[in-house]
Amino acid sequence: MNDIKIYDNSALVGMRKACRLAKLVLDYVSSYITDNVTTNELNDVCHNFIIENGAVPAPLNYNGFPKSICTSVNNVVCHGIPSDTKLKNGDIINIDITVILDGWYGDTSKTFLVGECTNLAKRLVKAAKCALDVGISAVKPYGYFGDIGKAIQRYIDTCGFSIVRDYCGHGIGDMFHGKPTILHHDNNEKGQQIKPGMFFTIEPMINAGGYKTKVLKDGWTAVTADKSLSAQFEHTIAVTDNGVEVLTA
Repeated sequence: MNDIKIYDNSALVGMRKACRLAKLVLDYVSSYITDNVTTNELNDVCHNFIIENGAVPAPLNYNGFPKSICTSVNNVVCHGIPSDTKLKNGDIINIDITVILDGWYGDTSKTFLVGECTNLAKRLVKAAKCALDVGISAVKPYGYFGDIGKAIQRYIDTCGFSIVRDYCGHGIGDMFHGKPTILHHDNNEKGQQIKPGMFFTIEPMINAGGYKTKVLKDGWTAVTADKSLSAQFEHTIAVTDNGVEVLTA
């Protein structure tokens, strides 16, 4: 039985607003990303912008998460907690924004280059962005979720990088995380059929080294097991009768 939520057009209107705001937050904070800024300062910029726009930062107090955004620097794969550590020239940082606006969740992330980065870092970030685009292109009404991971794997294999397997995209809408589970790597399961009215995220995490990760003692921060760099981009999408609408674009 298909237990993935199907939403109507009124829900799509609400999701468009929430996702538009999430994108605006990401655009707004981008001008603050320089060496010597702390990730706590970036958190505060985003928190205030979200509140001023009549929304709530979804990560704050979610299962005990202490901050309003996730800031994942260099070898941090995801769920990095903002702190007083300053960014420095050559870092890469993923900023993950989720807002709740009128009961709807908008979720997006982007990896930024800080100052002058290595060629490896630049290639990795570019590959992560392309991996997201490739994954979105694989979504077809009445296709299968397994096609997404298959397409991303095919592309990343040509780059010489790896795809994280411990974390995945997810259903979203009037909740933060739900079904379906979106695997970003090639797998044997087709998964359920993709149908119009579904909302979900695609968010491949791409590592310069191996795909294995581990979680630090804080219970949140996931890092690459081999300490290699990791980059990620994320969009929330809606499946329509005609194809796909990228709500956070």
